[in-house]
Amino acid sequence: MYILDGKELAKNIRTQVKLETSTLSKPAKLLVILVGKDPASQIYVSSKEKACRDTGIEATTIVFDENITQKEITNRIDEANNDPTIHGILVQLPLPKHLEEQVIINHIAPSKDVDGLTFVNQGRLLAGQKGIVPATPKGVMHLIDAYHLDLTGKNAIVIGRSNLVGKPLALLLMQRNATVTVAHSKTNNLAGIIASADIVCSAVGIPNFITADMIKPGAVVIDIGISRVFGKVVGDVDYEAVSPLCSYITPVPGGIGPMTIASLLENVLECYKLV
Repeated sequence: MYILDGKELAKNIRTQVKLETSTLSKPAKLLVILVGKDPASQIYVSSKEKACRDTGIEATTIVFDENITQKEITNRIDEANNDPTIHGILVQLPLPKHLEEQVIINHIAPSKDVDGLTFVNQGRLLAGQKGIVPATPKGVMHLIDAYHLDLTGKNAIVIGRSNLVGKPLALLLMQRNATVTVAHSKTNNLAGIIASADIVCSAVGIPNFITADMIKPGAVVIDIGISRVFGKVVGDVDYEAVSPLCSYITPVPGGIGPMTIASLLENVLECYKLV
């Protein structure tokens, strides 16, 4: 069993991003929009800001009251779209229920869409064309490439169907010639389907959801979920029980989490080149 070390690979990517930002004629700038005071969102935004600072990217966060109107947010996004000194725009999700997330996201210019969630960038991914790819799936593929894992002809399962992780990851795996099943909470015989997979990617956010009896010996297991149990950060996979069965596995923490942040930084630089 080999560990897919996202922490080490992310460190290398961040070093490369820092080298690249040091050569830019003007600073790369990211605008983050945060609505409300959700503690988890505040933590995520703080970690993104720190990663930007550490790699030479200027990050500014605008915090709106949770009762803000949709029009006020889209107006601010329009201003940022028209500001040539801002290269990337990120709206921290989830948003309060009275706001339409997809309408707000689609106000972001595709060239500044660092999360890759506008219809334009989603469509480019679906068509196999170059665009901004959501950071978490991009991070997964970076790990797969770093460890030279051949996906051709392999049966892969993606558990989770979100626009941010599950759907784009399934498309990226298909582009590498894997045969992909997308599963979710309403999938029948989920354990049986997982047990037949060569590649298992779980993004459900349920602690220890993937157990040893579900895993095919020699499978690659990529744990994208993250939860906190009694103060400890854990993933979707029962790591201690599952890891002896795998050929490769990501730890939590230290797997996909660091890769997500590193890939976001790469996306800021990609957007910089497009503005």
